[in-house]
Amino acid sequence: MAYANPVLLVTGASRGIGAATAKLAAEHGFDVAVNYLHNATAANDVASAVAATGRRAITIQGDMARDEDVTRVIDATVREFGLLTHLVYNSGVTGPQARLEATDPKVLRDVFDLNVLGAFLCLRAAIPLMSIRHGRTGGAVVLLSSAAATIGSAGEYVWYAASKAAIDCMTIGLARELASDGIRVNAVAPGLIDTEIHAPGRLERMAPQIPLGRPGTADEVAQTIVFLLSDAASYVTGSVLRVAGGR
Repeated sequence: MAYANPVLLVTGASRGIGAATAKLAAEHGFDVAVNYLHNATAANDVASAVAATGRRAITIQGDMARDEDVTRVIDATVREFGLLTHLVYNSGVTGPQARLEATDPKVLRDVFDLNVLGAFLCLRAAIPLMSIRHGRTGGAVVLLSSAAATIGSAGEYVWYAASKAAIDCMTIGLARELASDGIRVNAVAPGLIDTEIHAPGRLERMAPQIPLGRPGTADEVAQTIVFLLSDAASYVTGSVLRVAGGR
């Protein structure tokens, strides 16, 4: 379905993959709600880049692990733009690198609260605003998984890998559940991408394991996300598309 003025909410959009996605989506005709947690300056820079393309932008602070913040962010998006047609759930954390027995239980809870529960909360709030069952236009959702979901991240972030495996399951289940609502649900599973999420030295240490010989960029992941949001992917739902350089 083509949208005259598609409206996209990108969570965690002040930096990295989220920021790259917001900017690229604007170039493809989306108005963009830029959610951020702490860095208002970076979020405003992303919004300025969106506005420079001629599209509308808004920045909205909110912690996607908190249900009240999720509701506020979704409501602010619809209040500003009048509707919501597309969603990218990009919020996520890894916690410190460690073996499981050395990891504080709070880290485990924080990772699952944001990476998994936050995605559920955000979709739960967005569905009535997108679904044709609720008199809306339908739309598309892209969730951020990770190649870690199938690699496991042993000795580093097993809990993070497990949280992203949950995203893969969520993608398949909700794609089937929401197909009749006119909502496509897909995920992108980045591999080693040059963003701030990595511990110092990790990119250099892991790069030799990548068949293409280098880490990816946030822009390369954003290209895949925007494809999945677009009408070019109109028959694609329930897919987890790996963007990992062959790893």
